[in-house]
Amino acid sequence: MPRTKTLHAIFDGNVLRPEGSVDLEPNVRYLVTIEKKEEKGQQSLWDTLKKFSGKVEGPEDWSKEHDHYLYGTPKREKGHP
Repeated sequence: MPRTKTLHAIFDGNVLRPEGSVDLEPNVRYLVTIEKKEEKGQQSLWDTLKKFSGKVEGPEDWSKEHDHYLYGTPKREKGHP
């Protein structure tokens, strides 16, 4: 039997019920990790992307001088401190 096993289950309010048959030894303790499964079609691509997007506050020249701010290289444009 493999060391890890993934199965789908439904929580009925009291217990987790596997959606299919499981090949587990009875009377053995198992470590169970719970991850909520998102139903297909429930969210649009934009809803998913919105979870990972945001706004980063930074200097006005952030996009032009990103190497300077990330890696400490000299600025490209003259006249900047």
